Amino acid sequence: MTHTDDRPRAFILTGAFWVICRSPRYLTELADRGLKILVVTPEGFRDRAEAVRAQDSGPASLIDDVAYVTGSLDKEASFNPGVVAAFTAWRARYRVEGVYAVGETLVEPTGIIADLLGLPFPGLRATRVCRSKYLQRCYLHGHSPASLIVPPSDRDRLDPAAIEYPAVLKPATRHSSSGVVTADSPADIARELSAYPDHETVLIEQKITGPEYSVETLSQDRRRVFASVTAKTTTDTHSRAFVELSHTVGGTGPADRALLDANAEVLDRLGFADGITHSEWRLDDTGTPRLMEIAARTPGDGLLPLYELATGLPLEDQIIRIALGERADYPRPARVARQVYLEHPLGVLEDVRLDWPGVTASWIGETDLWPRLEPGGPDDAPSLRAVFVHKEKGTRLEPLRSSDDRAVTFYIDAPDTQGLDELEARVRSAIDIVVS
Repeated sequence: MTHTDDRPRAFILTGAFWVICRSPRYLTELADRGLKILVVTPEGFRDRAEAVRAQDSGPASLIDDVAYVTGSLDKEASFNPGVVAAFTAWRARYRVEGVYAVGETLVEPTGIIADLLGLPFPGLRATRVCRSKYLQRCYLHGHSPASLIVPPSDRDRLDPAAIEYPAVLKPATRHSSSGVVTADSPADIARELSAYPDHETVLIEQKITGPEYSVETLSQDRRRVFASVTAKTTTDTHSRAFVELSHTVGGTGPADRALLDANAEVLDRLGFADGITHSEWRLDDTGTPRLMEIAARTPGDGLLPLYELATGLPLEDQIIRIALGERADYPRPARVARQVYLEHPLGVLEDVRLDWPGVTASWIGETDLWPRLEPGGPDDAPSLRAVFVHKEKGTRLEPLRSSDDRAVTFYIDAPDTQGLDELEARVRSAIDIVVS
């Protein structure tokens, strides 16, 4: 006797709720396929998520169910039990056909669920190693800077005088540059180590001061469908922190081939099977790419909109296709696109003024629902596409210590890098961040 499975077809998205909603293409792609959309997100997003879901329209209205899970970024694998419990509760009600980790926090437990169901995903080694900076240093030693792993039990035995400076301290499991700082002396090491929770493992590693890049790669059945280099700037040129200030997609540089080759070797070492990776690199004083870290999920900040501006097509569609086992393909960039985060004055945010015809600043605030940026044609003139304000009026703007401290960003694109650079200078002069 044949038994039919009458459970609704479903897809599980995991990660910070605001990361899921700022890329609504995931939701519309899944809804168009008739799939129930299930979301797993940390408990801290409950109030914001329920307020957004209560609205009758908008992308969040497409979500069928949300599970809120507890854990801590500075404790390894702490979210795993909650995510597995949420899946167990859903398994009897839904036929899950795909899972995908949109944000960094839940990459590892998402891999466990995909492996359990036999669905396309990066692989257990990849999802575990990509969530641990010290495991990346071990598995990917040949591409890494010199580093020292300091578990909690070894802090008292550490000799800061034996370390080569300048050095960088990195907590092992956080993201968004949280807790990443430069140390220029033994006194810096002692002070910074005391600021981390007692249970947290920390990396101390050689500071690589060359230019920074990322490589975004789509993989399917261990075949590299698409790979592209993104040029970056960060605050560490004038600050002890490492907050990203700009991303440029679609340009070309002399280091691109070396970066793409090193990235391919890293993916092969991880046995990376299906999904997208975002690897971050710096060039050392010999011009050799050194891996800062690699993530087995969507690139952060505004890189997804940048890729759509550069190619004319969204990346999210191909990510969903890979997760569902459908054949994926993605074109090379035809334009150069850039996101810029402005360094702001300190004080209480009163206004953001923009003097630009046809464009106004969009106050995204706490909901962080991003308007879609409409791409232009390959030969269109250099264009300012959007200015986003990520803080609400009345918010106190603090020094940039992590990505969460940034307040104002803009998106531009052009046929070539020279036109993009000229446009960036004009846009910067047209924006005024008013604080009191």
